[in-house]
Amino acid sequence: MTTRIIDPSAGGSGTKIQLARRPMDLRGKVVGFIDNTKEQADVIAEAMAEGLRERYGVAKVIIRRKPYFSKPAPTELLDEIAREADVAIAAVGG
Repeated sequence: MTTRIIDPSAGGSGTKIQLARRPMDLRGKVVGFIDNTKEQADVIAEAMAEGLRERYGVAKVIIRRKPYFSKPAPTELLDEIAREADVAIAAVGG
């Protein structure tokens, strides 16, 4: 199975990237969310965090909000998530 990721910030270059390794399970892991500032993103992230803790044994969830939905997340925010989280989820608002 081939996974195709389209990055709108890549300018349609068709550049292929390797997928990040995924953990076998989430028990005891730290999950990071990047709230994209869209409507209800904070509510969705909190609900998902609760479900991940209850259903999958996630140890901790960190949620960080990027400054503006149409701009890429600042490098500092991405670096923070990368340092603190085992897995990250981005753009959760609608």
